[in-house]
Amino acid sequence: MPLFGAHMSIAGGYFKSLVAAQEHDCQAVQLFTKNNNQWAGKTLSGEDIRLFRHNWQESNLQVSLAHDSYLINLASPDETLWQRSLEAFVIEMERAKALGLDYLVMHPGAAVDGDEKAGLIRVARALDKVYLRCPKYHVKILLETTAGQGTSLGHRFEHLAEIINLSKNPESLGICLDTCHVFAAGYPLAPVKEYRATMKAFDQIIGLDRLLAFHVNDSKKTFGSRVDRHAHIGQGCLGLEPFRLLVNDRKFRKHPMILETPKENDMDTVNLKTLQDLVGNTRNL
Repeated sequence: MPLFGAHMSIAGGYFKSLVAAQEHDCQAVQLFTKNNNQWAGKTLSGEDIRLFRHNWQESNLQVSLAHDSYLINLASPDETLWQRSLEAFVIEMERAKALGLDYLVMHPGAAVDGDEKAGLIRVARALDKVYLRCPKYHVKILLETTAGQGTSLGHRFEHLAEIINLSKNPESLGICLDTCHVFAAGYPLAPVKEYRATMKAFDQIIGLDRLLAFHVNDSKKTFGSRVDRHAHIGQGCLGLEPFRLLVNDRKFRKHPMILETPKENDMDTVNLKTLQDLVGNTRNL
């Protein structure tokens, strides 16, 4: 069975995200290591780190992920913003390392000047600098697939492959596939024939060995809309079938699958149960 989890709040302490994940019977958890809409963040204290690591050791959780700040744009053609983004991302790595997290998920960024090739080069160059400044960190960076709003990079598998190919540290990069994003970007995830075709294309362009985590979200917007709006599992334009195919795909039976669905009326419980109930439903697979 996949390692189901959700993005959990750090309000009241970083360890609270682990407590919430445990209360929802998760096997994986994702969190922000600081306010995701601010450049600066409160310094992690020794007590923050101690409590988080202690609660992790006492938990049954198996995989931990952080998501970087939404302000970071490593594809920016503006040198000042690019440098600020680089500094902020290094801090994200340092915080993830301090907490002992496994993965740091990041959006590739936006080539606001419209030059995709140059934007991809800037992302790869920034990540190379990150690794020079964060040597031997166990935290693995996961490039996330995007919906493709505006000039955002990452909505084509070729974008992510190019960043990896341009990097001097390709072995240090993996992929997090967001179901809402790839659907909005124009990659079908159902019926089974289309699901297999999309996964085959991913394997040929990037390699399934690099696909290390999933964000499992339905989409409020239609196929190919290139608009990123998450919906509860089975209640959006994807429906249940793509999730049935994904959670029963033996290639991903030990992969973390993280909910980023709207936080309302404890819908994490509902969405997690929906995913769990799909496991074992292997008709026509």
